[in-house]
Amino acid sequence: MTVESTAARKPRRSSGTKRAAGAASAAKPAAATAQTQDAEPQLVQLLTPQGDRVDNAENAEFASFVADITTEDLRGLYRDMVMTRRFDGEATALQRQGELGLWASLLGQEAAQIGSGRALNDVDYVFPTYREHGVAWCRGVDPTNLLGMFRGVNHGGWDPNLNNFHLYTIVIGSQTLHATGYAMGVAKDGADAAVIAYFGDGASSQGDVMEAFNFSAVYNSPVVFFCQNNQWAISEPTERQMRVPLYQRAQGFGFPGVRVDGNDVLACLAVTRWALDRARRGEGPTLVEAFTYRMGAHTTSDDPTKYRRDEETAAWESKDPIQRLKAHLLATGGADEAFFEELEAESEAMGKRVREAVRAMPDPDTMAIFENVYADGHALVDEERAQFAAYLASFESAEEGH
Repeated sequence: MTVESTAARKPRRSSGTKRAAGAASAAKPAAATAQTQDAEPQLVQLLTPQGDRVDNAENAEFASFVADITTEDLRGLYRDMVMTRRFDGEATALQRQGELGLWASLLGQEAAQIGSGRALNDVDYVFPTYREHGVAWCRGVDPTNLLGMFRGVNHGGWDPNLNNFHLYTIVIGSQTLHATGYAMGVAKDGADAAVIAYFGDGASSQGDVMEAFNFSAVYNSPVVFFCQNNQWAISEPTERQMRVPLYQRAQGFGFPGVRVDGNDVLACLAVTRWALDRARRGEGPTLVEAFTYRMGAHTTSDDPTKYRRDEETAAWESKDPIQRLKAHLLATGGADEAFFEELEAESEAMGKRVREAVRAMPDPDTMAIFENVYADGHALVDEERAQFAAYLASFESAEEGH
C-alpha cells in the first residue's frame, strides 16, 4: 500500500534562474540576520505568526526566491504540512498502542521540513536524521516504509537512490559526513546538483558535524547543512549547548550561515532555495538554522513535562506553522472552508490507510538477519546462523515433547 504525496506538484527551481544572479548579494543579509541569541531573535521571516506577509528590505533578496509561488502552490504547501502532521500523529498513536517500538515526532517542525523539502530538485540528494518525515513525504517516500523501520520489520524499507533520499540515520550527526563526502563526489562529477544534510541543535555539538563543516569548506562541497533548532537536545536547552547563535558557527569554518523562522514555510522554502542555488553555482556550503520548536516529546520514550515549562510550550503554540499559513490563505482568499474540510477528510482517510497497512505488515524471517552481512559469506556468520537455527529448533522440540 502506498500513501501518495504531492511530489508531482511541488515547487521546482532549476539552477538557471533569473534570481540566481542576485543571490550572491543575499549572503550579506544572511550573515547579518542576528547577532545575539535573544528571546525573540532576528531571523528571515516572510509570514508573521498571524499570517501576514513581511515586506521589508532585509528580506527582499530571499523573498525573490519565492516570487513564483502561486496560490495553488501555497495550498500545496499547506496540504503537505497537514498530511505530514496527520501521519505523524497516527504514528505516535500506533506506538502507544504497541504497534511500533518507538517514534520520533516532528510535531511543530512541519514548516521547516516541508519548506526545505519542496526547495529541492529531483537530482538533489537528501541525508536525513530519524525525524525527517516531512522531507520524506516531499521526496515521495511511502510513509509506511518509515513505520516499518520503527516497527522492526526492516532496516529502512526504501531504495535511497529511487528518491535520492538516504536511509534514516540513528547515530547522531554522522549523516553530515556522509552528505559532505557525497557532495564532494557531486562536485568532481561536475553534476548540476546539490546535497542537503539535516540535523538538530544537539547534533551540532558532535565532532562529526564539525568535521563535516571543515571538510565541506576546504573542498567547497555543494552541500547545505540544514539544522532544525527545536530548542531542546532531548532535555538539554540550547543555552546550555552553545554561547553564540547556532548559525554563526559557520563563520569559523569560512562559509555563510543564516537563521530563518522555522515555523514559516515560505521563508524556509526561500532560504533553502537560496542556499541550494549557491551550492549549485560552486560557492560551497551553507548553514541554515531553522529556528523552530519541538512541540512534543523527543521520542515516545521521553516525557518533556519533566524539564519544560507549560508557559514555554504555550508561547510556541501561538506560532504554529500550519495555523500561520491557514490564516494567510483565509485572509487573502487563497482558500475557503470547503478546502480545509476536504483536506481534513483526506488526512483522516490517509491515517486510516497507514494504520491498516502497519498492522498488516508481516513479521520478517528471523533468519534473514544473517543475510547480506558480507558479500561473499563469512565463517563466523555461518557459525552464528547455525547456532541461532539450533536455538529456534529447540523451541519446536519442546512443544513436540508436550
